[in-house]
Amino acid sequence: MKVEYDEDTCIGMFQCVAEWDAFEKDKSKGKAVLEGSEETADGVFVREVPEDAELDAKFAARTCPVDAIRIYDDDGEQLIP
Repeated sequence: MKVEYDEDTCIGMFQCVAEWDAFEKDKSKGKAVLEGSEETADGVFVREVPEDAELDAKFAARTCPVDAIRIYDDDGEQLIP
C-alpha cells in the first residue's frame, strides 16, 4: 500500500497529524509534511505504508477535508478517497 500527499491542496487543518505519526506539522508553511516521502511531481509526495500503519494511513486520508491524501493498494488501485 502507498500514500500520495498533495501539499499544494493541503489547507493546514492538520487532522492527518492526529491520525498518523508519518504526518507532521510545518507551521512555517501552514501545511502538513509526509515524513519519509519522495517528491514524485511538483508538490506531490509518495511513500510506502508499513503494514502496521495501514489503518492509521487510511484514517489520515479519510479525515482530510480537501482530499489531499490518497491511498493506493499494491496493485495501484485508488482506495481512498
